Amino acid sequence: MKEPEASRELFGHPRGLTYLFTTEMWERFSYYGMRALLVLYMVKYLFDPARVQQVIGFATVKGALEWLFGPLEVQPLSSLIYGSYTGFVYIAPLAGGYLADRVLGQRRMVLIGASLMAVGHFLMAFEPLFLFALLFLILGNGAFKPNISTQVGALYAPGDPRRDHAFSIFYVGINIGAFLAPLICGTLGERVGWHYGFAAAGIGMTIGLCTYLFATRHLPPDPRSVVLARGEVKPFGRDEWRAIVSLVVLALPVTLFWATYDQQGNTLVLWAEDYTDRNVGSLFVIPTTWFQAVNPFMIFAFTPLVLAFWRRQAARGKEPSTLLKMAYGCFGNAAANLVMAAAALSLDGGKASWLWLMAYFIVITVAELYLSPISLSLVTKIAPARALSMMMGAWMLTYTGGFLGGYLGSLWSGMAKGPFFLMIAAIAALAGLFILAFVRPLKGALGEK
Repeated sequence: MKEPEASRELFGHPRGLTYLFTTEMWERFSYYGMRALLVLYMVKYLFDPARVQQVIGFATVKGALEWLFGPLEVQPLSSLIYGSYTGFVYIAPLAGGYLADRVLGQRRMVLIGASLMAVGHFLMAFEPLFLFALLFLILGNGAFKPNISTQVGALYAPGDPRRDHAFSIFYVGINIGAFLAPLICGTLGERVGWHYGFAAAGIGMTIGLCTYLFATRHLPPDPRSVVLARGEVKPFGRDEWRAIVSLVVLALPVTLFWATYDQQGNTLVLWAEDYTDRNVGSLFVIPTTWFQAVNPFMIFAFTPLVLAFWRRQAARGKEPSTLLKMAYGCFGNAAANLVMAAAALSLDGGKASWLWLMAYFIVITVAELYLSPISLSLVTKIAPARALSMMMGAWMLTYTGGFLGGYLGSLWSGMAKGPFFLMIAAIAALAGLFILAFVRPLKGALGEK
């Protein structure tokens, strides 16, 4: 009998993982390519008084934000729009997951989402349509993001130990795209023209869409189809509700993690632009957007080391539980911002060495590896199968920390930089303490020993 396409393996994992890895890589290339330029584009170009009035809907959006926060200069306004965009990007997956579970299935939603995002990136080339472009990107991400991740989990049977490693591999794909994006889109945007950078992001998303279309025969059936075939439409049981409540409890501190982490695309860009000596000797000046490639590069460089470290701990029976890893990730985030507080103290009227930013990225990268990929794997392990995409979308609400991150970023202009980074570190540490408080109460619901 011929082996089903979806079950064939490549390098010890189902072949479908390679295609999902590649699709997500290009999607993240498009997202981070656009994100690398967004704040600089608004501050340095689009929101110039002579140009901004042509942006359809700008007065309405500015008026709404000023009603909430008071009069806004260009930088705080840009940070709040950036934070609102990143926040809505991760609210939309809740609706995308619901539609996948109840109506359209995961595959169709991924195709719809990829198409909407490709259109959105190309719309960024037209200045009057700036806000419409952001809307297309928000809706597209909502359809795409929860449903590509659930398909990774669906490649593996319950209890398959390869699942956690698969999500770490998948996370490498995310960060290869995020690494290449600032180098390509950022360089084109800064050196050639803003719209060339946005167009490159659109091309990347189109490649991702084509890859997914080619991969269809290698992917598992939609979880929705499997659940309907088994007739599993029934109320949630006690264990399922325990798992759902556990994820809801963990969502709050993880939201604080992302609010502080997401300063990379907001205030850290402004730090690199205005407060960092970017000269490498007398030969080269590092472009501001290139710093956003450092974290994703370190993700795929450090992932094998972190996995090897965890395997060594597991062999000795000392590997931390999922919740402890997540707490350590929050504390690592706090430590990274303490590095930046030290960098701010070193200014003394001048600019800080770019090596401070490199130290920050080393620490924040390890912190991210302790929290992000294993939390995605956790959702696919314990969420009820018939609501898996919706629960993944609900988990992605944690990324709406971008709203808080945008508000925190709006304080940048009015605060000394040392206290600003100390404030960010304190919020991240608070998140870690919150998770630590729930290690024992939640370990049974999460299947932790």
